[in-house]
Amino acid sequence: MLMQRVLTAVVLLAVLLGALLADSPWPLIGLLLLMAGCALWEWLRLTLSPAWRPAAPWVAIFTALVMAWLVWTWMPSTAAVPAVSKLVHPWLMPVVAMLWLVLAVPQVFQGRTDTPRMPTALSLFGVLAVVSTWASLVLIFVEFGAWCLVSLMALIWFADIAAYFSGRALGKHKLAPKVSPGKTWEGAVGGVVAAAIWTTATAFVPGSFGELLAQRWSLPVVFLLAAVLGAISIIGDLFESLLKRRAGVKDSSNLLPGHGGVFDRIDALLPVAPVAIMLTGIIFQ
Repeated sequence: MLMQRVLTAVVLLAVLLGALLADSPWPLIGLLLLMAGCALWEWLRLTLSPAWRPAAPWVAIFTALVMAWLVWTWMPSTAAVPAVSKLVHPWLMPVVAMLWLVLAVPQVFQGRTDTPRMPTALSLFGVLAVVSTWASLVLIFVEFGAWCLVSLMALIWFADIAAYFSGRALGKHKLAPKVSPGKTWEGAVGGVVAAAIWTTATAFVPGSFGELLAQRWSLPVVFLLAAVLGAISIIGDLFESLLKRRAGVKDSSNLLPGHGGVFDRIDALLPVAPVAIMLTGIIFQ
């Protein structure tokens, strides 16, 4: 299992690196589109009622085709991003961020795995969440470059790694025991601090997400904003764990051998990306 997990990770990193270094933005846009379609299919498998679950792949395919059409019509028309509404309407990001706050956060901390799953509401939320994340990542990559995108994703990686090790070393108080018994408040604090330190440190590195924030905010504010993003990433992780517990499954799918599904890999990114793109100010231009 460990070897399978390592091999899958190596292949995924190689594919991601190749797409990031390509001369054209289309390989990475296509990869993000594929990931979004797979993640949406997995989300819908967890939230749709049994009668509607067979429709999950068709909804995901249709949504992916719409996203492909949006980016195809948008990309040739602009070298920068003055017409962001050609890709997605600016209201999408604030609405999705608000839905994470009012829909996901209360459910995570209530931890009611036995309650009705609100299949329609959660499924519609899934479509909006995946589309907004995909659009945010495409906009960051096209406008600010590969390093900006990677440094944003690294914020989540640092938060996840630090949360794991600080939780193992110091964890005593359970964060959401009914949803994810292994996570602790101490681990969460460690993850949030690591995300804030990483982003603030890279504020001095040209082209990074930290530098992008530092162009608009002071360093103490950058630290606080990165801490918020780190906390939001934990909510994404916990929310997917809640959906899986309600569905009675361990992984969102078996698409990635040793890693579960795409949703399992990007659950923390889903609530972070829309907030991150709002912090850059680009969608409000």
